[in-house]
Amino acid sequence: MAQQESLAFKQLKDQLREMFQLDRGDLDFGIYRIMNQKRGEVTKFLDEQLLPQVRHILEEYQPASASTTQDEVNKLLASLNDAGVDPETSPKVKELRAKLGQSVDINKLENEIYSDLYNFFKRYYSEGDFMSMRRYKEGVYALPYEGEEVKLHWANHDQYYIKTSEDLKNYSFKTAGGKKRVRFEVVAGGTETNNNKAAEGKERRFILHADAPVQANGDELIIRFEYRPDDAKRKQDDLNKETLDQILNLAEATAFGLKDKAPSEKNADRTLLEKHLTEYTAKSTFDYFIHKDLGKFLRQELDFFIKNEIIHLDDIENETAPKVETYLAKVKAMRKVAGKIIQFLAQLEDFQKKLWLKKKFVLETHYCVTLDHIIGSDVADELLPIIAANDAQREEWVKLFAIDDVKGYAAPLTVDFLKANDKLLIDTKFFDANFKYALLSIFDDLEAQTNVLLINSENFQALNILHSTYRKSIQTVYIDPPYNTVHSQILYKNQYKHASWLSLINNTLPLVREFWTPHFSFGIAIDDYEYSNLSMLLKTTYPYLDYSVAVINHHPQGSGGRLSRTHEYYILLSDETSPQYLGKPKEDYTEERSFMRSGTAENNYRSGRWKSFYALLKTASKI
Repeated sequence: MAQQESLAFKQLKDQLREMFQLDRGDLDFGIYRIMNQKRGEVTKFLDEQLLPQVRHILEEYQPASASTTQDEVNKLLASLNDAGVDPETSPKVKELRAKLGQSVDINKLENEIYSDLYNFFKRYYSEGDFMSMRRYKEGVYALPYEGEEVKLHWANHDQYYIKTSEDLKNYSFKTAGGKKRVRFEVVAGGTETNNNKAAEGKERRFILHADAPVQANGDELIIRFEYRPDDAKRKQDDLNKETLDQILNLAEATAFGLKDKAPSEKNADRTLLEKHLTEYTAKSTFDYFIHKDLGKFLRQELDFFIKNEIIHLDDIENETAPKVETYLAKVKAMRKVAGKIIQFLAQLEDFQKKLWLKKKFVLETHYCVTLDHIIGSDVADELLPIIAANDAQREEWVKLFAIDDVKGYAAPLTVDFLKANDKLLIDTKFFDANFKYALLSIFDDLEAQTNVLLINSENFQALNILHSTYRKSIQTVYIDPPYNTVHSQILYKNQYKHASWLSLINNTLPLVREFWTPHFSFGIAIDDYEYSNLSMLLKTTYPYLDYSVAVINHHPQGSGGRLSRTHEYYILLSDETSPQYLGKPKEDYTEERSFMRSGTAENNYRSGRWKSFYALLKTASKI
């Protein structure tokens, strides 16, 4: 006979199912297939092993069961009453009542354990991530401090920040007890790449496909979406409501159980379709983290939690031996059960961490080569006519070098024009693979003859890829992170939470250090919004480096806040023996640069004043 589950146990199990994301969409592709193998083991533990384990531990420490003792008292009272004896005079009754006072309410103790476990895991988990926040008491948190003179700490300090991006992978979930499947499919759409943000008013939305929104194939229902800007400029929540109204009125919605209730704390009437649709369309709005050592963190916090919120020394000191035994039973049960849960969580988190840290494959490689390398080579007669006939390459040259103003220009280009302008730079992205391989055959040692390498990648992953080749060989590193403010009118995503932004930068800094030569310079540009955080982070990460700041006054009119900001900062780090860097005197300029700009016109942003930043000169070089 199945053991009955209390409300406290169901609450705990629901929390654990959320932590393990057992009720999320069934992502049946790539790494998720591996993750799903662990899902079965976790589900079996929650459904079949968790409850018996707790009860077995409590049975070992049960000196006297309250229910059993009460049964004995009731039987004795009935017997004495039948015999006409006053129960209050009976020594046996007094003995049993004393025993009852020392007995343990196992059911109550069991529910306390479930409630405590629920409170423990809930406090560290939020929307898919574990937050490293050690709660000392309600509303008060303890910081891990090891005697540093100054300590910089933020909520996600021991996590990897995973940049958000729109995930257009097919998303599916099971219904009808796992017998049927519903799948979301994007049939038309594109996404912003390279951490670029969409232009204002052009943000893409998930919009139900107008022509063929649903298709039923046996036990699978496909719901189709387009991912594109919405001409009506509706919010995603409004579009989701329209999608729900349309789909839930179809017969397929009933057949596939999409109207089944999947209540949340805020919405008791939420349907199964609404739950998964919200999760699917909200992916691009979340910040994601991977804990660097989740198992160690949770085990430490469990000990802290038990010592501060479960074991009360004053109570133990004043209690009888049986009561102390119940404390021990409770602690043993919590440690054993929580330890098993932590083990599962750590395995999943560590697996994701390994995938994040694993060096990624290069998806695409192209080369930029000047024509003079081709002219006179063995493949010149083969390649030059192909280059001359390539309209995409010609159009780029017009855009970059204005070759349409050069003598001899015509569309299409001629081989003679190419030979007369042999410093033009071809880009193999405009040509097929056969052309690229023929071009590369010119070079005996391509790496030795390559003087510029450009990587288009997420910073953390790019540094991992380059580490083995360029370790201790880079003289100068310059990074220009998101300024994290709306006043920074840049192409990339911005306005992270401070903790997310710090984790983003912090994960990169240790990797940068591995590239430096003995004499180096490391420069970072930033404005007021994150200057203080960045400054403290750099001084914490590199306490042994020389730290200098240049103030760049580029916007006299100012922007934002009660005190208008008029400047940015250039932070320079180097070892004490590296060359000194000085600003170049204006009288030595060979051309006038509009260094200080004001106003909000388009040409006052970086695109319009690209020559105005950080004119620096090395006065002496030992590099």
